Amino acid sequence: MSSVVTLNNGLKMPLVGLGCWKIPNDVCAQQVYDAIKIGYRLFDGAEDYGNEKEVGQGIRKAIDEGVVKREDVFVVSKLWNSFHHPDHVKMALKRTLSDMGLDYLDLFYIHFPIAFKYVPFEEKYPPGFYTGKEDEKNGHITEAHVPIIDTYRALEQCVEEGLIKSIGISNFSGSLVQDLLRQCKIKPVALQVEHHPYLTQEHLVEYCKDNGIQVVAYSSFGPQSYIELNHPLAKNTPNLFHHDTIKQIANNHNVATSQVLLRWATQRGIAIIPKSSKKERLQDNLMIDEKLTLTHKELEAISKLNKNLRLNDPWDWLDGKFPIFA
Repeated sequence: MSSVVTLNNGLKMPLVGLGCWKIPNDVCAQQVYDAIKIGYRLFDGAEDYGNEKEVGQGIRKAIDEGVVKREDVFVVSKLWNSFHHPDHVKMALKRTLSDMGLDYLDLFYIHFPIAFKYVPFEEKYPPGFYTGKEDEKNGHITEAHVPIIDTYRALEQCVEEGLIKSIGISNFSGSLVQDLLRQCKIKPVALQVEHHPYLTQEHLVEYCKDNGIQVVAYSSFGPQSYIELNHPLAKNTPNLFHHDTIKQIANNHNVATSQVLLRWATQRGIAIIPKSSKKERLQDNLMIDEKLTLTHKELEAISKLNKNLRLNDPWDWLDGKFPIFA
């Protein structure tokens, strides 16, 4: 398995995990199972991904066959926006645990600092951007007036009850992290954010490190993750795999450009959760720390590619205009 980091609550977390976003349901269980056999021990999922049953099937198969024990696997999910009200937090968590067939999660994030109107499971699950039939017809999202700290305190209760071991936050700006730290009883162990050479967020990363919060990167390959979603910025931004700077560094070390992008993150202490359906690529990603060490000059050259280019911005969600990064 990959290198591990010690979180602020003492738990050990792998620095490299498998991201479960966009893994198709029909192959998800097998991919998770195969990844465990390769050596993966962290699986980063979410209620919104719609494949938690299959992720759980892959994990349980590996446990049942004796490949791993439950305590060997670091299982992650995320609370979706529709379930922020304290009355719905534990209910949504228990739905995740039921779908995955597990008794607890190692880490449970608040997926976004945005509260949607509650949608009952029987109406639609996962609800995504759906907040009612009328809203769906009009391309609208209805918000719920739930402060972040209320959601967080409900998660603290879930820690006390043993349903989750750690709380994380995702897509939070620095000011929201700072405000949360002033109010929480249990410190968040991790902040997951979009992070790649076009969006380095260096002040946020430094602030989290100073406060003992592990930064976890998603979309490590930048625009590549969003091309299939027809994201306009992704289509009009140079692919990092083909960027001259990244290609030159890859040539220097005789490795793939994807490996350079991942090592740039882990060498700076940032955890990664790349996805791949190819076993050889999964293996390369997992062992990135052993296979490649970038020079200080190379790390700086990659960081200088920053454009503050954010591809996952809730301001663009339907008519929502959620200003969390404004």
